[in-house]
Amino acid sequence: MSFKDYTQRVNQHLDGYLSSQGSLTEAMRYSVLSGGKRFRPILTYTVANTFGADLDLVDSSACAVELIHAYSLIHDDLPAMDDDDIRHNQPACHKQFGEAQAILAGDGLQALAFEVLTNDDSLSTEVRIALLQALTHAAFEMAEGQSIDLSVVSKIIDIETLQNMHRKKTGALLSCSVKLGALVSSQCGAEDQKILDGFSQDIGLAYQVQDDVLDVLTPEGVLGKKQHSDTDKNKPTYPALLGLDEATKTYQQLYQQAFEKLEQLSVDASELRSLTEQLQSRKF
Repeated sequence: MSFKDYTQRVNQHLDGYLSSQGSLTEAMRYSVLSGGKRFRPILTYTVANTFGADLDLVDSSACAVELIHAYSLIHDDLPAMDDDDIRHNQPACHKQFGEAQAILAGDGLQALAFEVLTNDDSLSTEVRIALLQALTHAAFEMAEGQSIDLSVVSKIIDIETLQNMHRKKTGALLSCSVKLGALVSSQCGAEDQKILDGFSQDIGLAYQVQDDVLDVLTPEGVLGKKQHSDTDKNKPTYPALLGLDEATKTYQQLYQQAFEKLEQLSVDASELRSLTEQLQSRKF
């Protein structure tokens, strides 16, 4: 399958999970179905497909990780958090529906993510528990990363602190996307899972460092949100600490490390390599 096919597949299932009527669902649908790159569910599908898993067993994981991601974006955009008015080139959820409804929409999406996994009867109880453990851990790490992010505004921090923040805030859920795809794949053994963990940590950090660079270089119309938003809020970023050129070298090196790890897998990783190349060359 192509990455476009994965996107269409997860969108179709997300639409089904958000089919109930009501003002809360309307806000949830607005935030989930109105845009997004779907990199996380695509990663989940790609890992599972690499190990020959039946994609019917992957749908719940792909949807769950995207629902967690969508909830995090709603809350990140709130005035008490990152205070962003634009998301996916349209008003952020709180600008469209009000702050209270946006908070509830995020809460609802988080709860729905775990319900989707819990209710997937096509998976064994053992696999469902493992998936839930992975997703709950990543969701907490993501929240902790956001907490660190808020605590260091207008402060001078070292590169290790910034790296730790990025690995949690952005890297944890990207790593989880890979892990979920591995957990539903019966052919993915312990050694391959270990290699994938290292791969996902590399692309997870690379993705956020790259975001820092793109925030400086990419126009708002392409970026889908306000340009220079981190700089305007006096947030520490890789370009701010290292300079734009060194920050670019940093994420390119991380992607190179990820490619090298893929070569160690026991299966043909060409599809994962192709996806990683797309991540590396993205402009938004």
